[in-house]
Amino acid sequence: MARIVAPLFALTATPALAHPGFHPNPHGVEFGWIAAAVIGGVAAYLLQWVRK
Repeated sequence: MARIVAPLFALTATPALAHPGFHPNPHGVEFGWIAAAVIGGVAAYLLQWVRK
């Protein structure tokens, strides 16, 4: 499992996400779970597609 998860951490730690001007949720943290769900859903779909 770590072999799958470790590269995902490396791919999501991009400079665009770390940039102080990047605000995916500028109105607070109450909708942060939506961003996490979207990222998780896309990652699961891509992993399923790659493993076929």
